[in-house]
Amino acid sequence: MKISAGIVGREAGPDEQRVDARWLMAYSAGLGETRFPHPLFAVAYEWPATRQLRERAGLAPIDARLVHAQHDLIVHRKPTTEKLLVSGKVVAAIQRRPGVLVVFRFTTHGEKGDLVSTTDFSALYRDVQLEGGDRTIEKVDDPPRHGGGLKQVGEIPIAATAAHVYTECARIWNPIHTDVDYARAAGLPGIILHGTATLALSVSKVLHELKLHDPRRIRCRFAGMVLMPSVLKVFATSEDGRIAFETRNEQGAPVIERGWVE
Repeated sequence: MKISAGIVGREAGPDEQRVDARWLMAYSAGLGETRFPHPLFAVAYEWPATRQLRERAGLAPIDARLVHAQHDLIVHRKPTTEKLLVSGKVVAAIQRRPGVLVVFRFTTHGEKGDLVSTTDFSALYRDVQLEGGDRTIEKVDDPPRHGGGLKQVGEIPIAATAAHVYTECARIWNPIHTDVDYARAAGLPGIILHGTATLALSVSKVLHELKLHDPRRIRCRFAGMVLMPSVLKVFATSEDGRIAFETRNEQGAPVIERGWVE
């Protein structure tokens, strides 16, 4: 199976999303939070645009091969109850040993044109080859490695129903998280928790334990699947004014690495 480097530069949107108080509250509540908006709420209003962009790039037929590989969110301001406009562009396609890494950039503006958030959503298409060689049209940063010294700051219990709850509260529908037969047909052992849910729960734990508020940038590399039920452990430390964190499963293997909250 192949992906053409010609998809780089494809665009979609702007997609209009109306954010209401119910959605803001539901997203936080699905993560066990009472405060809203959650710092990672952008993933919810970006979701329809991600689907549109994959369709525009001709990638929708191979959605089952997509693994969320990296995430880099810049929060320019908090979203409120308002109309948002989300635009997406494919900014890179790079051959990696496990498959093709495609970087989707989503830019969200408020109704008056002010910038709300910018996200680089990096997806790895497993066992796929890139035709035309690596192509990048915008600067794309990998999250930097940690300097070391991470200490455990807490645990996150993951319920058997966590993916179903997050699906409905975030309004992010992907059958690998809710349909056992679909997930197994995609080569997974069963349904898995959304990467963005794992990241949001980890960020909540870091912010709570280290008593931080209103991060402006959140980024990480996803390193493993989260099965349910399970218990995750979060490790963190302060580095040069930023928080470095890593989330590990019950076997001690990272499911999120190179995590940063700034």
